[in-house]
Amino acid sequence: MFGLLGPAKADSQMGRAYDYEFKTLMDGGQPLPLSQFRGKVILVVNTASHCGFTKQYDGLQQLYDRYKDQGFVIIGIPSNDFGSQEPGSSEEISSFCKKNFGVTFPMAGKEGVSGDAAHPFYRWAREKVGFLGAPKWNFHKYLIDRNGNLVDYFNSNTSPNSSAISKAIEKYLNEPTYKATAQ
Repeated sequence: MFGLLGPAKADSQMGRAYDYEFKTLMDGGQPLPLSQFRGKVILVVNTASHCGFTKQYDGLQQLYDRYKDQGFVIIGIPSNDFGSQEPGSSEEISSFCKKNFGVTFPMAGKEGVSGDAAHPFYRWAREKVGFLGAPKWNFHKYLIDRNGNLVDYFNSNTSPNSSAISKAIEKYLNEPTYKATAQ
C-alpha cells in the first residue's frame, strides 16, 4: 500500500482515522471527530499561514470544490511545528484563510503534528506509514478512504493540483464503503 515502506499493519491492530478527534478552529473549539465524516474520502493537511507552501490553500480549495459533492472533504490542521510559521490565534488563522484563499473546508484548531507533542492522529499516522510518511514540513497530506483507513500520503511539495492527488482521490471515491460490524 505504501510502496517502499512495506505493508501497513492490519487495521484491527492500528484502529482507523475515525478513532480520532480534533477541535474546530472557530466556534469555541467544538469537537471535530473524524467519525462525522464516515463514508467520505478525507484529506488531512497540516497547514501554516507564513510558509512558502501557503499558496497551496488555493489548490486545496479548488480540490474541495471539485470533489465535495462526491463525498470528499479536506480537514486543515494549522500547526506551528515547522519554522514557527503558524503563530496566529484561531481568529487570525480563520480570517487569513477566508480573506486570502476563500477557504470553506473544515479547519481544526492548531495542533502539534510532529514529535512527542504530536496530536494522537499524527502519532497513529506515523505508526501506519513510518518515518518516511510523517510530516517533515507544512502542507503534508494524508488520504483516508471511505472506511477510515489511511491509504496514502503526499509530501509538502506535492501540489493539491497534482494528478497524483486527483487520481488517488478519484480511486477512493469510486470504491464502496463497507458496513463495519460493531467494534
